[in-house]
Parts: sequence; structure tokens; C-alpha cells
Amino acid sequence: MMQRWDPFREMESMRERMARMFEDLWGRPEEREATMVMTPAMDVIEHDNDYEIRASLPGVKPEDVDITATGNTLTIRANRKEEREERSENYLLRERRAGTFSRTITLPEQVNIDQVQASLDNGVLTVMVPKSEHARPKRIEVKAGGGTQQIPAGGQSQQM
Repeated sequence: MMQRWDPFREMESMRERMARMFEDLWGRPEEREATMVMTPAMDVIEHDNDYEIRASLPGVKPEDVDITATGNTLTIRANRKEEREERSENYLLRERRAGTFSRTITLPEQVNIDQVQASLDNGVLTVMVPKSEHARPKRIEVKAGGGTQQIPAGGQSQQM
């Protein structure tokens, strides 16, 4: 008995195989969420003269943050300390994690490492990373020239 080809059945089969492949690579969604909590979410904004990096570090104190910069690479390490209580708790759900985590980003250009500034306010780390002088955009003035050039169909230019 011949069976008619159904492209939608093929797509569903492919979707299931892809889902299994991603589970094998990164684990189940519940397991991924537990590890993702330890990686700070970041925004990187480029301005004319600097880069602004914002990282979510809830529950982290300024003295527990370490920022290093080399060339155009910036690494943020932080230690979220666990709240210790004397008595035993009966957790129904525990998603807040403690421990050390880090995030390294590579900026598109060289930066001025000596002038990096950082502040931590309400769980948001803001790092201002100035661009190096040669990486900053420079305005080039266009002056009026001495005539226009015309190129005829033959390909040789003639001064007007």
C-alpha cells in the first residue's frame, strides 16, 4: 500500500528531532534556567566617545564585583553570597542562586582602559568604557575644490 507524502508530517518529525538535539546539547529547559540565572544579563550601548555596559547584578554588593579590561575585552566577575539562616527551611521552590559568575565581552575597538568607570545602583552595574583616541569618530571638513572633472564615454578624464 502506498502512502501519500505529507510535508507537514515531515516538518513535525524534523521539529521533534531538533528539540531532542537541543536538549542533548543544553539539557532540559528547567536545567538551563538554573544555569542561566548565574549569567548576568547585559546591554551594551555604543556612543560617539564611549561604550556603556549595563549588567543586572541583583543582590551583589560593590565590593563583590571585579572588573578587568585588556585591549578591547572586558570581564565582569561577581560573587553573589548566599543568605545563611540558623534554622532549616522547607523550600517549595528555590531559584535564587549564590556563587561566583563572570561574563566577558569583546568590544569592536580598542578602549582607554585607564579611564573606565563603574557604579552599582539598585542591582544594575553601569560601566562606562571610553574609546581610545584613534577609535573615536573624527569630523573631516570638505572644502570647495578647483573645478569639476568630467569623464566622457571614452573613459579619459578632462579638466573643465
